[in-house]
Amino acid sequence: MARLETFADGVFAIAATLLVLDVRVLDHWASYVAYAVSFMTIGIMWLNHHQLMAQIARVDRRFMVANLGLLMCIAFVPFPTRLLAEDLGHEGARDAALAYGFTLTITAIFFSIVWFYAAHGGRLLRDDCDPRVVAGITRSYLPGIPMYLTATLVAFASPWASAVLYLVIAAVYIFESSLFGGAVAAD
Repeated sequence: MARLETFADGVFAIAATLLVLDVRVLDHWASYVAYAVSFMTIGIMWLNHHQLMAQIARVDRRFMVANLGLLMCIAFVPFPTRLLAEDLGHEGARDAALAYGFTLTITAIFFSIVWFYAAHGGRLLRDDCDPRVVAGITRSYLPGIPMYLTATLVAFASPWASAVLYLVIAAVYIFESSLFGGAVAAD
């Protein structure tokens, strides 16, 4: 477990660091916005992954493979972030918004696979897991895929609207994580 968490923390740290390498000179404000949204998104993913791993007692090969897929998606986030920052307001905006959205949608799919595989029948969960925490994590993961997919598909009509929806989703998960995390800490 410790090796798995250390590896995951390293991937999150590298992904967050790679984001800042794509921030452009002061005249390119979109790169700052894209950095902020993506950093918050990666940060929330790290918090959610930490909360998920706190419920896990044991791992098996399937769990590790699914977790590896999740980490692969997270490590990829800086690339579509750069595309979105460079192309929003330009000719490639739709494709950039789609790339960003499909990356986050697939990441949400992997998050769900990891969690629901571990939680199914308590397969990999700690024996002393609080059922309220398990239910809370489950509830927080359910809307992720539809929200990201919806924001992604909006890019066909308006890349700007799609980008705004990614920002809104990040804000929803920041708000949700602080409420849920605070409730868990209070228990």
